[in-house]
Amino acid sequence: MSRATEETNRRMLRARDAMDLAYARPLDVPALARIALVSEAHFARTFRATFGETPHRYLQRRRVERAMFLLRDTDRSVTDICFQVGFGSPGTFSRTFRDIVGRPPRTYRKEARDAAAGAGVPTCFTMAWTRPRA
Repeated sequence: MSRATEETNRRMLRARDAMDLAYARPLDVPALARIALVSEAHFARTFRATFGETPHRYLQRRRVERAMFLLRDTDRSVTDICFQVGFGSPGTFSRTFRDIVGRPPRTYRKEARDAAAGAGVPTCFTMAWTRPRA
């Protein structure tokens, strides 16, 4: 691997780490490109080539993963969770959640709780089994 490739990967990882830490805050391509120290177009193209998905889709999936945890382990309303993980509207949250997970947030919450209560499945297994696939 060339030194230039290593540097590019390091920059993309820096941006992805920032997304992981600040997933609930508004993040856009210009801000992420500044973190990676590259142009916006280069960032979007390189991020997709490096990680196999666009920065926007990665951020959505990260937010949905956090929402899945909150739906399973808290009694907060779906609307509260929507805003807590960084979505701007409950409609967008529900649509994105359904696209990634395959069912709406309320259905996911009910099924996850029923499965955990009925089977006595350890939380670590439930988390691994219900993690969304890209």
